[in-house]
Amino acid sequence: MTAQNESYLNIGDATIDLDREERCGFSEVIYGESKTADAIERIALAQIERNIDVLATRVSQEKANAILPSLRRARREAYYNPVGRVIRVPSPRRPEAMYQGRIGIVTAGTSDLPVAEEARETAAWTGAMVEMIQDVGVAGPQRLVAHVPRLREMDALIVVAGMEGALPSVVGGYVSAPIIAVPTSVGYGASFGGVAALLGMINSCASNVTVVNIDAGFKAGYVAGLIAKNIAGAAEDGYYEGVNESRAHASRRGRIGRRE
Repeated sequence: MTAQNESYLNIGDATIDLDREERCGFSEVIYGESKTADAIERIALAQIERNIDVLATRVSQEKANAILPSLRRARREAYYNPVGRVIRVPSPRRPEAMYQGRIGIVTAGTSDLPVAEEARETAAWTGAMVEMIQDVGVAGPQRLVAHVPRLREMDALIVVAGMEGALPSVVGGYVSAPIIAVPTSVGYGASFGGVAALLGMINSCASNVTVVNIDAGFKAGYVAGLIAKNIAGAAEDGYYEGVNESRAHASRRGRIGRRE
């Protein structure tokens, strides 16, 4: 049974929010962990039909193998990221923005990559330009220092770390951008499945660090996308033009308020 009004589409076991993007900035996301492959497929196809950018998270390889053929028949750009467990089907309707904002994703170690890849796909889905800096944890701090100039170009940063979760605090001491810290469940017994990293990040003394849930790459990517989108919109609308030319340029490059 299918029922639709202007704001939602009821397909029986799911009700698709059609105007989520207008209300919240981005369209509805499919959480695939506990859904069947058939349910994910039907929701995604309904979104494709309405030119909605499809993002499905926590999709296993087995489900992706079952779903992708029909999604690619509907739109050939459909693809699956097996590391991040994400299906994306970009919509051709989204125009290129003058400036979409920049998001940097930093990982402490290679073991954090699945969470970072989920964040990366989500941030890219929001329309931001995304750069990844991998394996620069506190065990080798010189690796991070080499990337600081790049980090300072970003509108928002996502820092993904397990173990003791120290990396976001270190990054926070180098940049003025907001940092979204993502604790991962990587670590030995006393890490308690990411709880140690979570508590360490919550107790960060770096004032620009905020924290999402354990392994919540999607949430970090979404929030960073909102930050980048709002900064991009303000720059495009000339919000900073009344200050001075150099400050406006710095704002567009994600360096608001920092003294060079």
